[in-house]
Amino acid sequence: MKVHTVIAGYFKLDGGAMHGVVPKVMWQKVNPADETNMCPWAMRCLLIEHEGRLILVDNGMGTKQDEKFFSHFHPHGEDTIDTSLAKLGYSAADITDVFLTHLHFDHCGGSIKREGDKLVTAFPNAKYWSNKAHWDWALTPNPREKASFLKENIVPIEESGQLHFIEIQDGAEWLPGIRIHYVDGHTEKMMLLEINYNGNTLLYCADLFPSAAHVSLPWVMAYDMRPLDTLKEKAKMLDLAVANNWTFVFEHDPKIECASLEKDDKGRIRVKETFDLSTL
Repeated sequence: MKVHTVIAGYFKLDGGAMHGVVPKVMWQKVNPADETNMCPWAMRCLLIEHEGRLILVDNGMGTKQDEKFFSHFHPHGEDTIDTSLAKLGYSAADITDVFLTHLHFDHCGGSIKREGDKLVTAFPNAKYWSNKAHWDWALTPNPREKASFLKENIVPIEESGQLHFIEIQDGAEWLPGIRIHYVDGHTEKMMLLEINYNGNTLLYCADLFPSAAHVSLPWVMAYDMRPLDTLKEKAKMLDLAVANNWTFVFEHDPKIECASLEKDDKGRIRVKETFDLSTL
């Protein structure tokens, strides 16, 4: 198995929304905001080479939306899914599986592209993986979360015939060496990948721990549907991570790819070391 980080680009979100009840005087130190209170975030996906399969985990927001949409999120940087794959010697046509942690636009928007007036899958030879509970949740969203679920990112996947559902069984092995954890605080049945890699255990954190700063329990995004569930889910994963020496891989941290964890002298779990995935 080989695992790579793949940058789909960078964008901006409101600092207050991303850090919840944490005061700006605290989060400003780790991710400074601009004059409009917007902070930069990465869209850091994974590419897994495993048993003849090439698995892309999430794919950013894509490029098909209009100028008004992008004006709200300020996409920036030179990296895209296509350029990042090319650096590794691959193209979109080589992807065999697209694993979607959840269907918020910044995680699945790159699944679909425009060809003239048509919306088609960006990875024509891939199976797209979600789970039925989250899929149904995304198709009938509540008013608070509706803006994150865009029909044009979701419906064309099913129409293509490439959609596949994973049976919901927490902690079960999806593929040899790859397990799935389901969490409900951020959104219904978001999937986290636990990957056994080079003698290490990686947890691809999606939006449970979007950045290294969110390792701290009270740092819960205002975007989360069930923040108290997020607290419980974070505590569970942190305990597992320390007990089993897991490495966290952060999808949205603009600078930090990975971190190991430890308990401090007060029993709180904190980041121990940060590093790039390529060093493992």
